[in-house]
Parts: sequence; structure tokens; C-alpha cells
Amino acid sequence: MDSMTLLETHDLTRHFDGIRAVDGVDLSLRQGEIHALIGPNGAGKTTLVSLLSGRIRAQSGRILFQGRDITAMPAHRRVRLGIAYTFQITQIYRALTVFDNVALAVQWQRPANAAAMVMEALERVGLQAERDAIAGTLSYGHQRLLELAMGLALNPRLLILDEPTQGLAESEIARFDAIVRSVVPQATVLLIEHNMDVVMRLAQRITVLDLGRVLATGTPEEIRANRAVQAAYLGE
Repeated sequence: MDSMTLLETHDLTRHFDGIRAVDGVDLSLRQGEIHALIGPNGAGKTTLVSLLSGRIRAQSGRILFQGRDITAMPAHRRVRLGIAYTFQITQIYRALTVFDNVALAVQWQRPANAAAMVMEALERVGLQAERDAIAGTLSYGHQRLLELAMGLALNPRLLILDEPTQGLAESEIARFDAIVRSVVPQATVLLIEHNMDVVMRLAQRITVLDLGRVLATGTPEEIRANRAVQAAYLGE
């Protein structure tokens, strides 16, 4: 394992009723990079990140995090290692306050300065003024930002963001860009995103999935120029 590699997979596979959702994927995430994962609907993106986060189990292959085999490790233990995953569909506690949502995210750490950690995370996403609001009353875009704050409060080594700009206004997307850039190089970001403008602005490297397999990995410029990617996904 390269000293610059944070997470890698080897021949990672997960099938569902004969459908090859993830089919022998080799993926490498470097420390301190923003790495985008793109592909058409049904390419296997969400299944892959569910495997990385431990929400579902692999049928075969390996996942290494900082050189440690975590393939069989449950999700809650991966969180403690520093893997945080925000979901494609907002996962918040709608009946609780904004503050309490973030506090619950960090409670397992039992930090002495929990309240300060919560407020720092809310400030990073611009929700400090909403701390006492009931989460379910927030706009959809603000709920997505709250979910991001919950991930940031964990101080992750790897932050996995699944369709984070879905439902965000342009002004909120600009804030999101700034937030993601502030995470690196202390952490690595894996960004699953359909908004190609966001992907091309933020990502240092991009991996393209198609039918459960890696079609290409490279810089934004290399991905734009890749004819197989153009045919399968970019429509050029």
C-alpha cells in the first residue's frame, strides 16, 4: 500500500439477484484529495459507497483503510476509524433541534467540548443561527447542509458525500464548494455527484463507473477527453 493511499479496494464485488451492482472494483483514494465518483443511474455508485461505509457486506474482494483490512468490519466501527457517510436521501432526526442532531453525531466520542464542536460544525455550513430550530422545519437544502454538519462534526479521515448538492440553491452550492475545499488536505472527500459543474470544479481525480465496473479513473481533463466516458456518460 502506497503511503499516500488512505483507502483502497481490490476486486470488490456485490451482486443482487444476479445484477452485478459492483463487479470487481479496484479503487484507490489518496490522503487529502477530493475524488469524485460518477456514472449513469444504475452504475453502482451508491452500492459501492455502501460497501465502503459498511452499510452492506461485500460478497468478495477486500477493502483496506490506512492499510487495515476492514472488509468485514461493521459500519459503527468504521465511523470510529474515521469514515463518515452522508446519504443520498437526507438522514436527520426531524423532531429534534438542529443542535441536537449534530450533538447526537458526536456523542460516541464523549468529548469534553461537545457543545463547541457542534457549534463549529454548524458555523462551517452556515446554520449557526438555526441551532434551536426543529430540523424537520428546515428547507430541504438546509436539511442537506445539516447532514453535512453532522458528518463534519465527526472530524473524519474520509468523508463520503452521496449526491450532496441535490436540492441546493446556487448560493448553497457555492457554500458547499467552500466547505468541501476546507475539509482537505486534513481529510479525504469521496464525492458522488451528478452535477458535473461541481465535479469538475472540485475533484482532483474522478472515477467513472458503468454497469458496476470501473470505466476510467483520471484527472478532470483526462476524463473529459476519454472517448469511452464520453460515449457512456458525458454524452459528447
